[in-house]
Amino acid sequence: MSAHSSPVLSVNLNAIAHLRNRRDLPWPSVTGLGRISLDAGANGLTVHPRPDERHIRRTDVFELRDLIRRDYSGREYNIEGFPTEEFLELVEEVHPDQVTLVPDDPAQSTSDHGWDTQAYAGFLAPVVARLKARGMRVSIFIDAEPRMAIAAAPLGAGRVELYTGPYGHTFTPAAKAATLDDLAATAEAARSVGLDVNVGHDLTLDNLPPLVARIPFVAEASIGHALIADALLLGMGEAVKRYCAALALPESA
Repeated sequence: MSAHSSPVLSVNLNAIAHLRNRRDLPWPSVTGLGRISLDAGANGLTVHPRPDERHIRRTDVFELRDLIRRDYSGREYNIEGFPTEEFLELVEEVHPDQVTLVPDDPAQSTSDHGWDTQAYAGFLAPVVARLKARGMRVSIFIDAEPRMAIAAAPLGAGRVELYTGPYGHTFTPAAKAATLDDLAATAEAARSVGLDVNVGHDLTLDNLPPLVARIPFVAEASIGHALIADALLLGMGEAVKRYCAALALPESA
């Protein structure tokens, strides 16, 4: 089998911002922990700014952009969100490397489903075109359904991000195998129509290695909640190093 590049890690900083916002204080520092993450080997940072700013604030979005552009050339900035006009104007101003489109209602606590890329094709296609015209890579968040991956290709996106929540929420071997089969089939469908594959949601140090062993061509894993929880025990830098290691493929892969 030919060699693959291992998936890279994008650290989602929403949980850090959520903790900070419990008090009117500047700590924990979102940019400070972003810096630690990049120093520890993360390929990039992810944020999901919501209209109510309950975690990532508009000011964070710009400060993190400046951190990456100033001090970490070659690392990537990923901004995810529902494509309201306000969101689109924000990413056009910030110009991240990647925009991940998610179908969230603003009231949702976190993303819990992907786009129906068939039903929403007319809505998504002009959004994707608008972002691509300004030089941003676009990823569309989808469930583990091959038809949704196939329908994403005509929209013009470069990637899909597979929602891995159901995989992360299963704990019996049979259920985990079934959800992994669904993810692998969807990843193969995406690859067959020329799309790169990202993954995200409820990924942990335990469930990452089987996932990347089954889908070694994953481009990026966006991880926040579990990594931040582990960082409480390990420290941020060590947690990032362990997640990078969990994503690494064997030399012979």
